[in-house]
Amino acid sequence: MALIKSISGIRGTIGGLSGENLSPNDVLNLIFAYSLQIKTRFLKTKNPLVVLGRDGRKSGSLLHEFIRSSLCLNGINVLDIDLATTPTIAMAVIEHKAQGGIIISASHNPRDWNALKLLNEKGEFLDESDGEKLYGYTNKLEKSFPKIDDLGSVNYYKLALEDHINDILELKLVDKKLIEKRNYKVFVDAINSVGALAIPKLLESLGIRNYEIINSEINGEFAHNPEPLEKNLKQLKGAVRKSEADLGIAVDPDVDRLAFVDEKGQMFGEEYTLVVVADYVLSNYSPCFYQKISVSNLSSSRALKDLTEKKGGSCYSAKVGEVNVVNKMKEVAAVIGGEGNGGVIYPELHYGRDALVGIALFLSFLAQKNISVSELKKQYPKYEMIKDKIELKENTDINEVFKTIKKEYNQEKITDIDGVKIDWPDSWLHLRASNTEPIIRVYAEAKNKRKAQEKIKEIKDFLAYFKE
Repeated sequence: MALIKSISGIRGTIGGLSGENLSPNDVLNLIFAYSLQIKTRFLKTKNPLVVLGRDGRKSGSLLHEFIRSSLCLNGINVLDIDLATTPTIAMAVIEHKAQGGIIISASHNPRDWNALKLLNEKGEFLDESDGEKLYGYTNKLEKSFPKIDDLGSVNYYKLALEDHINDILELKLVDKKLIEKRNYKVFVDAINSVGALAIPKLLESLGIRNYEIINSEINGEFAHNPEPLEKNLKQLKGAVRKSEADLGIAVDPDVDRLAFVDEKGQMFGEEYTLVVVADYVLSNYSPCFYQKISVSNLSSSRALKDLTEKKGGSCYSAKVGEVNVVNKMKEVAAVIGGEGNGGVIYPELHYGRDALVGIALFLSFLAQKNISVSELKKQYPKYEMIKDKIELKENTDINEVFKTIKKEYNQEKITDIDGVKIDWPDSWLHLRASNTEPIIRVYAEAKNKRKAQEKIKEIKDFLAYFKE
């Protein structure tokens, strides 16, 4: 499998050839470049500080030790918070005024993958400009390292999760008293990673005592495909239904994506995680002092746009990728945003996808409404989305594929800031090159599943030539 580089870092499978997988050589080269970039940016800081943490993957502890030592040898001080969610690491960068952060996690990828995700001093992923500079440093042939008195040091910090949760509890829209009053019964699928550490502490801090964690051993041996999609959550759905719980919660291995299961054991839908949180946020501010603006990426459900406009606000679209959504949110002063894969970004806390704040806001809204999860879902526009992929023949020119699609559908509304998106009055279709896998991702949404399936089949048939 190819080593995948993006502006926010690198990811790949463990083992194999350097440059083709996530090898020690590739990690070391990236750490040198990242360290040099930070030291260049913060010239007056002798030993810049970087927060380091990881999810529960099997390869994580070894990479963690290797990266920690490599940073110190490059003259970087390390604040080591060890096992932690991605948003907790981001929050720790902000809390400790660090110059950067590194997250060791391959998010939703299978167990044999891992990654280094890089943060700036704001606790946000590197943007395109910083990403380009970073990879310029990786090509530096002559590498100079600090002498003995300039090496970095390590401090260990065990309270980062508590700090993160305390910041969530202080948010105006998080209603701990009302959540506690409802006495919800909750099941959580922690996918054998850091969700098993973080979510119980969050639930208890919100006054929820009646909960159960499945797949709770933090060993990286994922009990199922780690992406929180319906097809992967049969165990959680069954547990909720059998126990007559009020809801189920599912997260990915680094806890920045979030999905819910209703009291009947049916998926609330990861696409609707952002929609319901946006409803709560947009409903609780006076229009006299507050612009109701939301942002999602091009592959997210149209339900967010419908909801925002119904409330008299505006919804904007961004390229896929957290940093792109964040940049758009800042540009338009959005108060809520995220991605339809269950990623909630609430800027009152921080500019990053955060399943923990998503859970707290969702439960607060549910408690305020005092209805079941299934009744809550009925209040939103009904759309069906299909997510698929297209594997093209080797060396296919992706830009040529997109150019051909735009020519074929030139009578429709086309958006090409990220691949190609085609909009019809009752549906849409989006194709883009994946940032994390060597494929073209294709998304279709319509008022019913049959229509969405037809759109997928239509584009696959049209692109059959490129697969031959």
